[in-house]
Amino acid sequence: MDSLDAPGEPCTVRAPAGTIIGRRIGRARRFLGIPFAEAPTGARRFAAPAPRGRFTEPFDASRHGATAQAVPLFATTTVPEPSVPGDDVLNLGIVAPAADDDRVPFPVMVWIHGGAFLAGSPASPWYDGRAFARDGVVCVTVGYRLGVDGFAVLDDVPANLGLRDLLLALDWVQENIAAFGGDPDRVTVAGQSAGGAAVLALLSSPAGGRRFHRAVSLSGGTFAVGGDAARHFLGRLADRLGVPPTRAGFGSCTVEHIQQGVLDLRSERGDDTLVLGPFVGDDILPVPIADGLSVHGHGVPLLLGATGDEFDGDAIPGNPHPSPFNAAELAAARAAGTRVTDTLFRAACPRAALSRRDATAGTWLYSFEWASPVLGGATHCIDIPYFFDVLDAPGVTEALGPHPPAELATLMHADLVGFVRGQEPTWARATGTLGDPAREYGRPGSALVADTTGVFDPVVRAVSGVAEAC
Repeated sequence: MDSLDAPGEPCTVRAPAGTIIGRRIGRARRFLGIPFAEAPTGARRFAAPAPRGRFTEPFDASRHGATAQAVPLFATTTVPEPSVPGDDVLNLGIVAPAADDDRVPFPVMVWIHGGAFLAGSPASPWYDGRAFARDGVVCVTVGYRLGVDGFAVLDDVPANLGLRDLLLALDWVQENIAAFGGDPDRVTVAGQSAGGAAVLALLSSPAGGRRFHRAVSLSGGTFAVGGDAARHFLGRLADRLGVPPTRAGFGSCTVEHIQQGVLDLRSERGDDTLVLGPFVGDDILPVPIADGLSVHGHGVPLLLGATGDEFDGDAIPGNPHPSPFNAAELAAARAAGTRVTDTLFRAACPRAALSRRDATAGTWLYSFEWASPVLGGATHCIDIPYFFDVLDAPGVTEALGPHPPAELATLMHADLVGFVRGQEPTWARATGTLGDPAREYGRPGSALVADTTGVFDPVVRAVSGVAEAC
């Protein structure tokens, strides 16, 4: 496998954005930390993102750019999430097939990282696109503003700045990706957790337009934060920081100070709920996401699913999301569809299929069921190394154990690559009907390629023969 630390050989691309110098490592070309917007500092800090001007000098894209995460939200995370200092946090990385690959133009996957809209890092080694480049796909990872800077609900501040960042990044991809061998007419937007929720938000938005053509949501949801709830949290945070809950007040604090305040406040109160995130009521999300899915994005095929246990793994050392229940209680709760996993994540899958039942493009479901022996279940995030086919990446052994099944990674990655290329999944579409089929990955005792029916039955109930999320 290619090494992220290997120096490689310089490779140059001349794009509309300017001359960009990356590194070629094996059969992959890497261009990291490319700013797609002006740095959100000073007057731009709480403003809509401004497109980056054309580079007047060759841009060195040999290392990851600054991350919006300055202070990690959790002491322990399943996904390695490095923080990189700097102001130019609105940047993206590209891993593309070698320039002499004869499969051009390549389909493109734009990846949005998770982190509860408060944290996370596009520089994670779990998001390395080398296997996609190997298989003829350009992989783009995107940074966007987080927490207060990205999703504060304040007077004189545009709502959903983090989503606006992502839309501008997709515009940059449309304008520039052909220079890297990518096909701007075959762009898939994909993400996990908060990133998966952002995918569904963008798919439901009238602003999504023609920026992307397929969508993948891993452990996402139709998450949105009400204005009153956001303002209440911002008021408590401002009190803690000793500033007024205004644009000027928060603007007087450094990003590090604010993120540390969020961390301290959540830790003090034991608050694990979504406190900042997509806001419904502006031009980006004028209606709730589930309602927007019934109107927008009907021509965009959607693949979505969840892990079997998400936040309900065994309470064993090292699990960052343990369940407070014992094994018997968890089994009963899963059968009833009442776990946090079911209500937050798995219910979103039939709900999205139901919202899109009149769409011209299909909706397909999957369920990841392979249980990590380290974390005690098919928990949140552990499907990422399988979809990216990076089982040798740092942190994988610590989360998945010493022998994660390589054949499962081969299968899941091939399914995702096929979808990004424009292929229709081999299993039947979901329509929100009770018993919708889903691709099931890795349940003990079942064939790796088995399709199952009714994987999401516990989180739906029959209403005149139609599935409705509980």
